[in-house]
Amino acid sequence: MIDTIDLSLSHKPCQIHRVSSCATTPRPGVLRLSDLIDCRGLACPEPVLKTKAALEQIHEGVLTVEVDTPASRDNVRRFAESQGCTVELLEASTGGWRLQLAKGYPCEVAQPGAKSAAATTTQQGLPIAILVTSDRIGPDQTLGDVLMRAFLNTLPQAETPPARVLFLNRGVLLTTAASGSLEVLRELEEKGTEVLSCGTCLEFFDKRDALQVGSVSNMYATVETLTGGYRVVTLT
Repeated sequence: MIDTIDLSLSHKPCQIHRVSSCATTPRPGVLRLSDLIDCRGLACPEPVLKTKAALEQIHEGVLTVEVDTPASRDNVRRFAESQGCTVELLEASTGGWRLQLAKGYPCEVAQPGAKSAAATTTQQGLPIAILVTSDRIGPDQTLGDVLMRAFLNTLPQAETPPARVLFLNRGVLLTTAASGSLEVLRELEEKGTEVLSCGTCLEFFDKRDALQVGSVSNMYATVETLTGGYRVVTLT
């Protein structure tokens, strides 16, 4: 049985359409065959939201997500792995990529080893996340550059280092080529901190191919960080 999924971002529930029959009937809530989710042409964070909606419809099974941009490819893979899925990346014959996501049972799909976030928490029991929205601190460029370098250089020495550092807007310039902060950010990453750069921001500044440290993130992951389970510090 091959199923397709209607995942329009309306308020109606995701619908699974049975388009053929199979001699073996899966257990209720279990899909074991291919489901195609077409995310081509969608802007961030829609591919992640559609993938999330599809995964919530099944207890166990394999979904195939088709995307046509590197940002969507990386964002969907990262999200799926964060949900415990194994992911296999394939090049689509029409261009772009297909990601096969296996949920809920062991399978042969290869999954790259994922580095876990730093298991560091505050006295309140929450891990720290730092949101960086500029490449300097404050309005003065000269002073702001000095302050940002000093802050990042000191961060790895903190008694409680952050679990995540998220770079948005001009903050992504700190994680790309020509940044003077790459070495210290790599040091931070080696200590277990997740270094995440907004994919949309990288594309806006034409810096996606210049990313030197950490990984590409998306707005869904940013919102999840800001609204659940982290003590968030914003640096502007």
